[in-house]
Amino acid sequence: MSIKFSQNMRKLFAGALFSLFFLVPSPAFASAPVDVNVLQAEFTDAAAAEPQDGLLTVTKKKDKIQIDQKFFFSLVIDLAAVFLILIFVYYPNYKKMDTIFTFMMFNLVIFLLTFVLNEVKMSMGAAFGLFAIFSMLRYRTAGINMKDMTYLFIFIAMGLVSAIQLEYHELAIITGIIFVGTLLLDTRIVMKKEYSNILRYEKIEMIKPDKREELIAELRERTGLNIHRVSINEIDFLKDTAMISYYYYEK
Repeated sequence: MSIKFSQNMRKLFAGALFSLFFLVPSPAFASAPVDVNVLQAEFTDAAAAEPQDGLLTVTKKKDKIQIDQKFFFSLVIDLAAVFLILIFVYYPNYKKMDTIFTFMMFNLVIFLLTFVLNEVKMSMGAAFGLFAIFSMLRYRTAGINMKDMTYLFIFIAMGLVSAIQLEYHELAIITGIIFVGTLLLDTRIVMKKEYSNILRYEKIEMIKPDKREELIAELRERTGLNIHRVSINEIDFLKDTAMISYYYYEK
């Protein structure tokens, strides 16, 4: 009985020391100075959290987008450059009204999207999600030729550059360089405008290299075009036909 009593006393004594150490405030903690700034910050965080329907919700500060005068001036410069390229270069050469809508909307959407992403702080997950969405966007049409793809890239690049809040003169110089380069390279100002087309040719004996001039002369007579060179794309000896690309200058 004496051994059991001594063990119980030891347990009670250890429990009392544990309670005194953790429950009674120490003089060192009691005399420590209180930081007013820390208490004020904790009070502000606690005030931001408001109970609603029995749950504790923390309000999050949203980023604000500033649509000011610079935004509208940049948009006007961008759209003006796009209209100049479409009116003086693209439409006179290709006469395609259906692709103008695509070019305009791509330029406008890229401008707005770049402006918003430049103003709003996005998380890493949202950025990767947006990248995944754009990676799935593809055209399900018959295909787009190289010239239209080049113009599409030009208008996307112009919308991207215009939305990053450059100075007015810098943006005007960049868009002006793009317009002048497109005007010089895709019109008759510097070089002749060359066109091309593909046809299926039925005289298989005329595709030999030594008869190239005769082939060009016959294609000129048939088509009435100023054809100056041809290239053989595909030969089908079973059907005695060949796919020929011919190149000509517009009169």
